[in-house]
Amino acid sequence: MFKFLEEKFVPVAARIGNQRHLIAIRDGFIAIMPLTIAGSLAVLVNNLPIDFYQNLMNSIFGEGNWTQWGGNIWNATFAMISILLAFTIAYNLAKGYNKDGLSAGVMGLAAYMTFGTFGDGGLTGLTTGTGGIFIAIIVSLLSSEIFCRLSGNSKLIIKMPDGVPPAVSKSFAALFPVIITISIFALVRTVISVGLEIPDIIGSFYSAVQEPFMGLTNTWTAGLIIAFIPAFLWTLGVHGANIIDPFMQTINADAIAANMAAIEAGKTAPYIINKPFFDAFVNMGGSGTTIALIIAIFIFARKNKQYSTVGKLSAGPGLFNINEPLLFGLPIVLNPILFIPFILTPMVNVSIAYFATKMGFVPVATVVAPWTIPPVINGFLVTQHWSGAVLSLLLLIISVLIYLPFIAMANRVAKNNEQKVN
Repeated sequence: MFKFLEEKFVPVAARIGNQRHLIAIRDGFIAIMPLTIAGSLAVLVNNLPIDFYQNLMNSIFGEGNWTQWGGNIWNATFAMISILLAFTIAYNLAKGYNKDGLSAGVMGLAAYMTFGTFGDGGLTGLTTGTGGIFIAIIVSLLSSEIFCRLSGNSKLIIKMPDGVPPAVSKSFAALFPVIITISIFALVRTVISVGLEIPDIIGSFYSAVQEPFMGLTNTWTAGLIIAFIPAFLWTLGVHGANIIDPFMQTINADAIAANMAAIEAGKTAPYIINKPFFDAFVNMGGSGTTIALIIAIFIFARKNKQYSTVGKLSAGPGLFNINEPLLFGLPIVLNPILFIPFILTPMVNVSIAYFATKMGFVPVATVVAPWTIPPVINGFLVTQHWSGAVLSLLLLIISVLIYLPFIAMANRVAKNNEQKVN
């Protein structure tokens, strides 16, 4: 089976993982990750569910006044996320083509603005915030693609004399490609708005496509699929997290924003499935919940020199959710014994965590914490509640129990191989 998958499936998965448009989406989201974390932490400061803390802040700064600080950070992060992505994705796609990334990024932002909806005094929140993410991704990719192809046409490039500063030369070289690209998107917007009588393209797309899609991804079945894909790909030596990350990031930003808005309004957060949920309860130690595998090695395979050595070397990185030393050191990749718990464990964890959250035992994950935060601590941070830490610890114990029999089996196989050699 492994030989068949290695020969037929791995090359296809590797090509998908190296696809420049998916890489551009992934890197575009990564570029703004510090801002999304800052926005989440600001909301955490504003809405920390401790009565003493809230009363103290209100008494010092006045009722509601102190929350303006966090609100200002939110306005500069999540409330601007579609605009930021229109630039960063177009920029990264152009860099993938070895073209002028800065000009392409500006072009992507301008092209997205042709689809923007303007209200009284400026752009609507749906255009700038998470509601426009899907349109921003599509437009930024298409605009960068068109711009890069036009930039490769020597007949459209205005060449300046040698004495002209490089910045000016680049600007004039991009002139005709920019004019043509922005004109195309402005024409498309005009046709849709006038011909099809859809004045609010982003709002209509959000209602018809993005919102229903978010609902489909917020199910137990979707959680199982998202847990299965990266673990399965990793067992074949393909970086599964990189392949699924563009999809996760796409659904994540809108889910987090909707959860935060619901909490601020005193309602229940609607979206269980999001990236903080997976970071806190599924990917503890990395894909496959491998921090549990390290613990299982220390319990059952201390006398196995290979496993013990790799386990010790992997313990430090694993605590901060980095598991490449373990994946390739044991290895887990193409390992006929360990691939079973490596895939099974995250699926068990996502099931328990999903229904624990759905039944109200644990609050919905609403805060984007750095993915390198150690397990258990991460559970508390993303849920803003001690029960998140308890669930994370419980899942860690269950994960260790899943890995233990397979580690014992692998240990016996290793001993038998040593005896045969001797």
